[in-house]
Amino acid sequence: MDTKQIEYILKIAEENNITKASEKLYITQSALNQQLLKLERELGTPLFHRSRNHCRLTEAGQIYVDGAREILKIKNSTYNRLYDVSHAGKGVLTIGLTPGRGLRIFTAIYPELHRCMPNLSVRPVEMRVRDQQKALARGEIDLGFMTLCSQDRTGDEYVVLGSEEMVVIVPSGHPLAQKAAPPGMPLTVLDIQELRYEPFVLIENHSTFRTVCDTAFAQLGFTPDVLFETNNTASIVAMVESTFCCGTIPWYYVRTPSPRLACFRLPNHPSWDITVSYSKSSYLSLGAKTFINLAKLWWDKI
Repeated sequence: MDTKQIEYILKIAEENNITKASEKLYITQSALNQQLLKLERELGTPLFHRSRNHCRLTEAGQIYVDGAREILKIKNSTYNRLYDVSHAGKGVLTIGLTPGRGLRIFTAIYPELHRCMPNLSVRPVEMRVRDQQKALARGEIDLGFMTLCSQDRTGDEYVVLGSEEMVVIVPSGHPLAQKAAPPGMPLTVLDIQELRYEPFVLIENHSTFRTVCDTAFAQLGFTPDVLFETNNTASIVAMVESTFCCGTIPWYYVRTPSPRLACFRLPNHPSWDITVSYSKSSYLSLGAKTFINLAKLWWDKI
């Protein structure tokens, strides 16, 4: 099999559309369609059910895609092993990064990673934790930078960089703000029931941080009055600073105190783990190990 052809078919399956796939692959729609038709003639069966604007895998197409992903995983693993044995410092490292913090850690780590392994090709991909877990299973990424609690883990390997507590934030003008600890002092523990009549902005339901929030609130017998849900933690901070509501966020986002916020801990101290994850069945290359070590150093410094 031609691995380039495999990549073409996988992209069509991912996008469910030949036009969108051709745009992502930077080839013409006609050229991509010809590659698909050529393969289908060779196999003697269609790989996709086609409509005007949609492609859906046939049974044969699903078999091909499953096998194709395994082939690419074997190819990538083999090449990385060879590069490590030859001490070439080459290879490709694809890393899943959460929006916001994931990109920040990458920009902090990459200069040193490039200095250590200048011939390593690094491909950062922004995606949420659950999408990273799916991508690891399909062999589409080598590592995933993930923030999650134990109940959201899959059967993959998780290297824990550290743990982080959830905090409650209220506008600095809120009456409860006067109970907050002074800057530089340990945060005051808040009875969350004091906010039972206040509107909250929370992270969306599909986020692993929402698991932390919902579990913590349930343990405390608290049901927040949800004004708004967002997929961006920075939006929660901005809305609370604008005095619209209260919110819950990871400690990382308030490690530098804001004069417009008051921060509190909860009595059950809910937390999650900062991790780098990889598939148990994959080969952990020298580039991947180097990234993990640099990520550990990064977390220790913040």
